[in-house]
Amino acid sequence: METLEIVYTDVGDDFLEAKMPVNHRVHQPDGVLHGGAMVALAESVGSAASMVFLNSKDFFIRGIEISANHVKSVKEGDVYARATVLHKGRTTQLWNIQIRDGNENLISVVKLTTIALPKK
Repeated sequence: METLEIVYTDVGDDFLEAKMPVNHRVHQPDGVLHGGAMVALAESVGSAASMVFLNSKDFFIRGIEISANHVKSVKEGDVYARATVLHKGRTTQLWNIQIRDGNENLISVVKLTTIALPKK
């Protein structure tokens, strides 16, 4: 989180949002936002959302599957991720995470499945 400078910005009944700056720390060699950084942002937001919506003091949250479709590149500014729940089960949760730029352009669509593992 700290390395990518991800900051959580809003939470609601069925969503969690965060932003991440696009700079040299997350660029590919050709100067655009690295897809892996977007996936890290998405998994961070989706996993944090699971922790918020489940009782995180009783569970460890882990990502078990992730897929991403990057549809537009970004060179600078901030990107904004919004995780919304598609399925909130007792054990697994399915999240849709959309990443957009400051002009609301869709940058990436990510699906994340998380699992809640009981703490022993």
